[in-house]
Amino acid sequence: MQIEEPIFSPEHTPYDAIGGDAQVRAIVDTFYDTMDLDPAYARLREVHPGPLDSARDKLYWFLSGWLGGPQLYQEKFGHPRLKMRHMPFHISSVERDQWMACMGEALAACKVDAAIKSWLLKQLFGTADWMRNQPG
Repeated sequence: MQIEEPIFSPEHTPYDAIGGDAQVRAIVDTFYDTMDLDPAYARLREVHPGPLDSARDKLYWFLSGWLGGPQLYQEKFGHPRLKMRHMPFHISSVERDQWMACMGEALAACKVDAAIKSWLLKQLFGTADWMRNQPG
């Protein structure tokens, strides 16, 4: 069964389609809870030393704007400069794949529509793959 790709516009953004602010926060919290508690994501957790509060907020702020909602991250920090900001961290295909799997679990747990989930994961994979700075 092929999932039809959603159609977005300025009047109907991915942010709106997934449920807005509360749903973005729920996805981010579920993502970090899963990463923190599931040993399958140990390598990804190592990239995030210490408490996860700051990382949670930054991903929430970033996703809000990236999905077409309020530009919270840019208001606080300016352009995201994702590649530059992630250079100090070891990111190989293992961390990329764990990040993607963890996000897939978060989207499923938050009951994001299948078509939107599929679209989001495809979009996020391109960014996650681009973030790799280590071989393998």
